[in-house]
Amino acid sequence: MEAGGLEWLLVPMQQLVSWGAAGAMVFGGVVPYIPQYRDIRRTQNAEGFSTYVCLVLLVANILRILFWFGRRFESPLLWQSIIMIITMLLMLKLCTEVRVSNELNIKRRSFADFDLNYFWHWSKFTDYVQCVLTFTGVTGYITYLWLDSSLFVETLGFLAVFTEAMLGVPQLYRNYQNRSTEGMSVKMVLMWTSGDTFKTVYFILNQAPFQFSICGLLQVFVDIAILFQVYLYSSYPQKPVSHTAHPASTKAL
Repeated sequence: MEAGGLEWLLVPMQQLVSWGAAGAMVFGGVVPYIPQYRDIRRTQNAEGFSTYVCLVLLVANILRILFWFGRRFESPLLWQSIIMIITMLLMLKLCTEVRVSNELNIKRRSFADFDLNYFWHWSKFTDYVQCVLTFTGVTGYITYLWLDSSLFVETLGFLAVFTEAMLGVPQLYRNYQNRSTEGMSVKMVLMWTSGDTFKTVYFILNQAPFQFSICGLLQVFVDIAILFQVYLYSSYPQKPVSHTAHPASTKAL
Protein backbone atom coordinates (compact mmCIF):
# COMPACT_ATOMS: atom_id res chain seq x y z
CA MET A 1 0.00 0.00 0.00
CA GLU A 2 2.79 2.39 0.92
CA ALA A 3 4.66 1.66 -2.31
CA GLY A 4 1.50 2.15 -4.33
CA GLY A 5 0.71 5.41 -2.56
CA LEU A 6 4.26 6.67 -3.09
CA GLU A 7 4.13 5.82 -6.78
CA TRP A 8 0.82 7.69 -7.07
CA LEU A 9 2.59 10.76 -5.66
CA LEU A 10 5.85 10.47 -7.64
CA VAL A 11 4.28 10.13 -11.09
CA PRO A 12 2.57 13.56 -11.11
CA MET A 13 5.65 15.12 -9.49
CA GLN A 14 7.87 13.76 -12.24
CA GLN A 15 5.40 15.08 -14.80
CA LEU A 16 5.49 18.53 -13.19
CA VAL A 17 9.29 18.55 -13.19
CA SER A 18 9.27 17.53 -16.85
CA TRP A 19 6.84 20.33 -17.73
CA GLY A 20 8.90 22.79 -15.70
CA ALA A 21 12.11 21.82 -17.49
CA ALA A 22 10.38 22.11 -20.88
CA GLY A 23 8.98 25.53 -19.95
CA ALA A 24 12.42 26.68 -18.81
CA MET A 25 13.87 25.57 -22.16
CA VAL A 26 11.18 27.39 -24.14
CA PHE A 27 11.21 30.72 -22.28
CA GLY A 28 14.50 30.65 -20.37
CA GLY A 29 16.54 31.70 -23.40
CA VAL A 30 14.78 35.05 -23.74
CA VAL A 31 14.88 36.01 -20.04
CA PRO A 32 18.48 37.36 -20.16
CA TYR A 33 17.45 39.99 -22.69
CA ILE A 34 14.74 41.50 -20.49
CA PRO A 35 17.16 43.55 -18.31
CA GLN A 36 19.14 44.62 -21.40
CA TYR A 37 15.94 45.68 -23.20
CA ARG A 38 14.79 47.65 -20.15
CA ASP A 39 18.21 49.35 -19.77
CA ILE A 40 18.23 50.45 -23.42
CA ARG A 41 14.66 51.67 -23.23
CA ARG A 42 15.33 53.56 -19.98
CA THR A 43 18.61 55.21 -21.03
CA GLN A 44 17.80 55.56 -24.75
CA ASN A 45 21.35 54.37 -25.38
CA ALA A 46 22.24 51.10 -27.11
CA GLU A 47 25.99 51.70 -27.17
CA GLY A 48 26.89 48.82 -24.87
CA PHE A 49 24.90 46.17 -26.72
CA SER A 50 26.00 44.62 -30.01
CA THR A 51 23.15 43.84 -32.37
CA TYR A 52 25.40 41.24 -33.97
CA VAL A 53 24.20 39.16 -31.02
CA CYS A 54 20.74 39.42 -32.60
CA LEU A 55 22.17 38.43 -35.99
CA VAL A 56 23.87 35.35 -34.53
CA LEU A 57 20.72 34.20 -32.75
CA LEU A 58 18.46 34.84 -35.73
CA VAL A 59 20.70 32.80 -38.03
CA ALA A 60 21.18 30.02 -35.47
CA ASN A 61 17.49 29.60 -34.70
CA ILE A 62 16.36 29.77 -38.32
CA LEU A 63 18.87 27.02 -39.14
CA ARG A 64 17.71 25.02 -36.12
CA ILE A 65 14.09 25.16 -37.30
CA LEU A 66 15.17 23.96 -40.74
CA PHE A 67 17.20 21.18 -39.08
CA TRP A 68 14.00 20.05 -37.33
CA PHE A 69 12.44 19.21 -40.72
CA GLY A 70 15.32 16.84 -41.47
CA ARG A 71 15.77 15.37 -38.00
CA ARG A 72 12.96 15.79 -35.50
CA PHE A 73 14.03 16.75 -31.99
CA GLU A 74 12.05 17.68 -28.89
CA SER A 75 9.23 20.21 -29.33
CA PRO A 76 10.47 22.55 -26.52
CA LEU A 77 13.66 23.18 -28.52
CA LEU A 78 11.60 24.02 -31.59
CA TRP A 79 9.37 26.44 -29.67
CA GLN A 80 12.45 27.95 -28.05
CA SER A 81 13.75 28.87 -31.50
CA ILE A 82 10.45 30.46 -32.57
CA ILE A 83 10.22 32.58 -29.40
CA MET A 84 13.90 33.56 -29.63
CA ILE A 85 13.43 34.82 -33.20
CA ILE A 86 10.52 37.01 -32.08
CA THR A 87 12.58 38.32 -29.13
CA MET A 88 15.58 39.20 -31.29
CA LEU A 89 13.37 41.08 -33.72
CA LEU A 90 11.99 43.11 -30.81
CA MET A 91 15.54 43.86 -29.61
CA LEU A 92 16.53 44.94 -33.11
CA LYS A 93 13.51 47.20 -33.40
CA LEU A 94 14.35 48.99 -30.16
CA CYS A 95 18.08 49.31 -30.90
CA THR A 96 17.43 50.67 -34.39
CA GLU A 97 14.93 53.25 -33.15
CA VAL A 98 17.29 54.41 -30.40
CA ARG A 99 20.33 54.58 -32.67
CA VAL A 100 18.53 56.50 -35.43
CA SER A 101 17.07 58.99 -32.95
CA ASN A 102 20.59 59.69 -31.64
CA GLU A 103 22.17 60.04 -35.09
CA LEU A 104 19.93 62.41 -37.01
CA ASN A 105 22.67 63.53 -39.38
CA ILE A 106 23.82 60.08 -40.45
CA LYS A 107 22.99 59.16 -44.04
CA ARG A 108 20.19 56.61 -44.20
CA ARG A 109 21.19 53.11 -45.28
CA SER A 110 18.93 50.28 -46.39
CA PHE A 111 19.14 46.59 -47.15
CA ALA A 112 18.25 47.33 -50.79
CA ASP A 113 21.54 49.25 -51.21
CA PHE A 114 23.38 45.89 -51.10
CA ASP A 115 26.41 47.68 -49.66
CA LEU A 116 28.46 45.17 -47.66
CA ASN A 117 30.24 48.00 -45.85
CA TYR A 118 26.94 48.80 -44.13
CA PHE A 119 25.66 45.27 -43.67
CA TRP A 120 23.57 45.09 -40.46
CA HIS A 121 23.96 48.86 -40.05
CA TRP A 122 20.68 49.89 -41.63
CA SER A 123 18.45 52.79 -40.65
CA LYS A 124 15.06 51.08 -40.54
CA PHE A 125 13.80 48.01 -38.76
CA THR A 126 12.03 46.87 -41.92
CA ASP A 127 15.44 46.45 -43.61
CA TYR A 128 16.43 43.89 -40.97
CA VAL A 129 13.12 42.08 -41.48
CA GLN A 130 13.75 41.97 -45.24
CA CYS A 131 17.20 40.50 -44.64
CA VAL A 132 15.84 37.84 -42.26
CA LEU A 133 13.08 36.89 -44.70
CA THR A 134 15.56 36.67 -47.58
CA PHE A 135 17.92 34.46 -45.58
CA THR A 136 15.02 32.25 -44.48
CA GLY A 137 13.74 31.91 -48.04
CA VAL A 138 17.14 31.02 -49.54
CA THR A 139 18.16 28.56 -46.83
CA GLY A 140 14.67 27.08 -46.73
CA TYR A 141 14.76 26.40 -50.48
CA ILE A 142 18.23 24.83 -50.27
CA THR A 143 17.10 22.66 -47.35
CA TYR A 144 14.04 21.54 -49.34
CA LEU A 145 16.28 20.42 -52.20
CA TRP A 146 18.75 18.53 -49.98
CA LEU A 147 16.44 17.27 -47.24
CA ASP A 148 16.99 13.63 -48.25
CA SER A 149 20.75 13.92 -47.70
CA SER A 150 21.68 12.85 -44.16
CA LEU A 151 25.08 14.54 -44.53
CA PHE A 152 23.43 17.85 -45.39
CA VAL A 153 20.95 17.56 -42.52
CA GLU A 154 23.66 16.76 -39.95
CA THR A 155 25.81 19.61 -41.28
CA LEU A 156 22.83 21.95 -41.03
CA GLY A 157 22.32 20.91 -37.41
CA PHE A 158 25.97 21.50 -36.61
CA LEU A 159 25.92 24.96 -38.23
CA ALA A 160 22.79 25.85 -36.24
CA VAL A 161 24.20 25.02 -32.83
CA PHE A 162 27.75 26.18 -33.63
CA THR A 163 26.42 29.57 -34.72
CA GLU A 164 24.47 29.81 -31.47
CA ALA A 165 27.60 28.82 -29.56
CA MET A 166 29.26 31.92 -31.03
CA LEU A 167 26.50 34.07 -29.52
CA GLY A 168 28.71 35.83 -27.00
CA VAL A 169 31.63 36.45 -29.39
CA PRO A 170 30.32 39.80 -30.78
CA GLN A 171 29.82 41.07 -27.22
CA LEU A 172 33.22 39.68 -26.19
CA TYR A 173 34.89 41.52 -29.08
CA ARG A 174 33.00 44.78 -28.42
CA ASN A 175 34.09 44.71 -24.79
CA TYR A 176 37.67 44.11 -25.91
CA GLN A 177 37.50 47.04 -28.34
CA ASN A 178 36.06 49.38 -25.71
CA ARG A 179 38.30 48.01 -22.95
CA SER A 180 35.12 48.27 -20.89
CA THR A 181 31.83 46.47 -20.25
CA GLU A 182 29.95 49.72 -19.56
CA GLY A 183 26.48 49.68 -21.11
CA MET A 184 26.37 45.87 -21.17
CA SER A 185 23.94 44.30 -18.74
CA VAL A 186 25.90 42.04 -16.38
CA LYS A 187 22.58 40.48 -15.37
CA MET A 188 22.13 39.46 -18.99
CA VAL A 189 25.50 37.67 -19.07
CA LEU A 190 24.87 35.97 -15.72
CA MET A 191 21.56 34.73 -17.08
CA TRP A 192 23.33 33.61 -20.27
CA THR A 193 25.73 31.54 -18.18
CA SER A 194 23.11 29.93 -15.94
CA GLY A 195 20.77 29.35 -18.89
CA ASP A 196 23.47 27.85 -21.10
CA THR A 197 24.62 25.59 -18.27
CA PHE A 198 21.05 24.37 -17.70
CA LYS A 199 20.52 23.96 -21.43
CA THR A 200 23.70 21.91 -21.88
CA VAL A 201 22.75 19.59 -19.00
CA TYR A 202 19.26 19.28 -20.52
CA PHE A 203 20.78 18.29 -23.88
CA ILE A 204 22.96 15.63 -22.28
CA LEU A 205 20.23 14.13 -20.08
CA ASN A 206 17.66 14.06 -22.89
CA GLN A 207 20.14 12.62 -25.41
CA ALA A 208 19.69 15.49 -27.87
CA PRO A 209 21.73 15.32 -31.10
CA PHE A 210 25.43 15.38 -30.15
CA GLN A 211 25.94 18.74 -31.90
CA PHE A 212 23.75 20.38 -29.26
CA SER A 213 25.82 19.16 -26.30
CA ILE A 214 29.24 19.99 -27.76
CA CYS A 215 28.30 23.50 -28.78
CA GLY A 216 26.46 24.06 -25.49
CA LEU A 217 29.75 23.51 -23.65
CA LEU A 218 31.48 25.97 -25.99
CA GLN A 219 28.77 28.53 -25.30
CA VAL A 220 29.29 28.23 -21.53
CA PHE A 221 33.03 28.82 -22.06
CA VAL A 222 32.37 32.06 -23.98
CA ASP A 223 29.97 33.24 -21.25
CA ILE A 224 32.65 32.70 -18.62
CA ALA A 225 35.14 34.66 -20.75
CA ILE A 226 32.76 37.65 -20.82
CA LEU A 227 32.30 37.46 -17.04
CA PHE A 228 36.08 37.51 -16.73
CA GLN A 229 36.10 40.73 -18.80
CA VAL A 230 33.62 42.24 -16.33
CA TYR A 231 36.03 41.49 -13.48
CA LEU A 232 39.13 42.58 -15.42
CA TYR A 233 37.86 45.91 -16.72
CA SER A 234 36.16 46.86 -13.45
CA SER A 235 39.17 45.96 -11.29
CA TYR A 236 41.82 47.26 -13.71
CA PRO A 237 40.31 50.07 -15.85
CA GLN A 238 42.07 50.46 -19.19
CA LYS A 239 42.13 53.09 -21.89
CA PRO A 240 40.09 52.22 -25.01
CA VAL A 241 42.08 51.10 -28.03
CA SER A 242 42.09 53.85 -30.64
CA HIS A 243 40.57 52.64 -33.89
CA THR A 244 38.82 54.22 -36.83
CA ALA A 245 35.10 54.38 -36.18
CA HIS A 246 32.78 53.00 -38.78
CA PRO A 247 30.55 55.85 -40.01
CA ALA A 248 27.45 53.82 -39.25
CA SER A 249 28.61 52.27 -36.02
CA THR A 250 29.61 55.18 -33.81
CA LYS A 251 26.79 53.86 -31.65
CA ALA A 252 26.57 50.15 -30.87
CA LEU A 253 24.41 48.51 -33.49
